[in-house]
Amino acid sequence: MQVTQVEVLRRCEPIALPTPWRAAWREPAGTPVRALDLTYYRVHTDEGIIGIGPYTGGDPTLALGVDPFYVGAFWQTHMGGRRADTAGKGASGLEIALWDIVGKAVGQPVYKLLGAQTDRLRVYAATSRIMELDAHIRQVQALQAEGFRAVKLRLHRPDPWEDLAVVKAVREAVGEGLTLLVDANQNNASAGYRYWDRRTALQMARELEALGVYFLEEPLPRTDLEGLSAITTAVNLYVAGGEHTPTLFDWREPIRRGAYDILQPDLVMGGNLGIIGARKVAELANAAGKLVVPHVLLAEATLPLTLGPTLHAMATVENCPMVEFPYDPPILTAATTQRCFQQPFVLTPDGTLEVPQEPGLGIALDEETLGEVSVLNRASLTT
Repeated sequence: MQVTQVEVLRRCEPIALPTPWRAAWREPAGTPVRALDLTYYRVHTDEGIIGIGPYTGGDPTLALGVDPFYVGAFWQTHMGGRRADTAGKGASGLEIALWDIVGKAVGQPVYKLLGAQTDRLRVYAATSRIMELDAHIRQVQALQAEGFRAVKLRLHRPDPWEDLAVVKAVREAVGEGLTLLVDANQNNASAGYRYWDRRTALQMARELEALGVYFLEEPLPRTDLEGLSAITTAVNLYVAGGEHTPTLFDWREPIRRGAYDILQPDLVMGGNLGIIGARKVAELANAAGKLVVPHVLLAEATLPLTLGPTLHAMATVENCPMVEFPYDPPILTAATTQRCFQQPFVLTPDGTLEVPQEPGLGIALDEETLGEVSVLNRASLTT
């Protein structure tokens, strides 16, 4: 089997959001988002099997002529990160599509081919906005009523002590029965935002620990390994981060220096990890006695193509206590982020998501809802 054609396709009509969305990491001066695009790879083979994956910027020609069963060689050549010529090619969406093909070819879901350890994973609702205190309380209570056992709040106000007041009020409102997580987003570029210094980050970590917060994500930039390591040493709550870490080999120093208690690789952000890379990061973390709670990118209305592969990868490791589920009603819901897919991910009563059971990724586009698409790029062995 070999790949004969790769297409980059985009839904012609963006998916409108019910209200403008300005994520916390864009505060205070970010431009609100009003609609989400949907862009993806469609990878064809000479045996008629087609795989799909999220578009991650990689050149479609990278996969031409590849035998999908040699996806490991593809990963090493274009995504491995050991040397300069194996990193930065944005190929993770193509790697994911190759896994989709392999699973369909043998009639098994990807996670079972990789060595399944479970068929469902606990998830947390990753809210994304800064709101008034009462709005946060109402939203978290509603998420708890929906069945979420864990919810993440965002901190990015000009005064970090106002951030802390929101977390404290939410904790008092929902009690100890809900796991609270906090993301400070101190590694994101935010115009006009005054970032935390090391002292502030440590003070916030101690205060959040007293409130029983499970983890504090990105309290400092990912390059400040000394500062991050000092916080992980000083407090007992987990310090999490690393979503922007570009390649597998860039994880070596954060692990060696003890920068994080919880590693947060993203399969598609940067395009260099994919399913293989995320599993390798999890293995490195496990060897160092650390946990992995992967970041799940939400940049377009392609959530099933980022969350689904993440579930497949994490269902094969033993040190993943939960997975991120970007969910922030009424803006980020199945009606927006998963609108064009046949079987949206829906939370089960026990606060978990089932890993898709159909062959390959087990994810299919709904052609009727998808509507007209445009071809942004097409590469073929015959052209």
